[in-house]
Amino acid sequence: MVFGLSLLSAVALLAGAAQSQDWPTKPIRVLSAGAPGGSSDIYVRLIEPHVREKLGQPMYLDNRPGAGGMLAAGIAAGSPPDGYNLFVSNSATNAIGVTLYKKPTFNPDKELPAVALMARMTNAVVVRSDRGINSFQELVAYIKSNPDKAFYGSAGSGTSSHLSGVLFGQKTGTEPTHVPYKGTAANMAGVLAGEVLFAIDNLPLYVPHVKSGAVKLLAVTQGTRSALAPDVPSVVELGIRELEGYSWFGLSTSTGTPPEIIKKLAGAVVAAVNSPEVSARIREIGAEPAPMGPEEYDAFIKSEIAKWAPVIKASGAVVD
Repeated sequence: MVFGLSLLSAVALLAGAAQSQDWPTKPIRVLSAGAPGGSSDIYVRLIEPHVREKLGQPMYLDNRPGAGGMLAAGIAAGSPPDGYNLFVSNSATNAIGVTLYKKPTFNPDKELPAVALMARMTNAVVVRSDRGINSFQELVAYIKSNPDKAFYGSAGSGTSSHLSGVLFGQKTGTEPTHVPYKGTAANMAGVLAGEVLFAIDNLPLYVPHVKSGAVKLLAVTQGTRSALAPDVPSVVELGIRELEGYSWFGLSTSTGTPPEIIKKLAGAVVAAVNSPEVSARIREIGAEPAPMGPEEYDAFIKSEIAKWAPVIKASGAVVD
């Protein structure tokens, strides 16, 4: 009986190895947590021609919005572990969502193994130009002097723009009041209309309004200055490294996918992101290429979970 079981195990291993060697033999599904045409889709569309050329099979998007991205994440985690089911892993689902929801749709320690990081996008601290606030330090001073007017907008409770505001308060010794909007565009509209004092949200969205003179950038939430706003200091320059944060997008795969397939796929994705054409297009949309393989991306995700978990708990934004 023991011999029989050992033989069956050996046959299964050989079959799995053969499957990994032949992979892929059909199109690869990429589950996206956003609506069609959103940020998650953009990066997949940019790398797809390069990945298709390298692997010999196309990638196609399957949009499943809902539950703050956790619906698609749960579907991806439970899909067959054959390398044909990927997920656009991102800061909202894989770093924030796993703590934000008391019952997340997947276990970040055991499910949705990392494949590769593609890109990341900085946020910026923004105010309306007619506020008369010309620097990050002036914003902090204004909030301390006018706590009753210290409203900040976000793209919604539990988003990076919300939690960045919580961090802002913690690290500057202030208590700004959160005003959640339904999405990044609505948040920007709130800033432009003067409904809120400031916001910490995706930089590229505000660039046209900076050029028109409607808003002023006070800082970018990355380690160095952004090419989109070279005159604006980074939070690290300002001595508040804890405010460094990004929206980021990568690929993960279904639980149990053979390591050989993950390695092969990661190689194709990283090569695509590193190509001059894709790198240039990523920068054109206001993000930065950030190619990472499985091990590095996995460590990065874990560091992001560790960063945001205490902020989420402090904010009281945990969802049942």
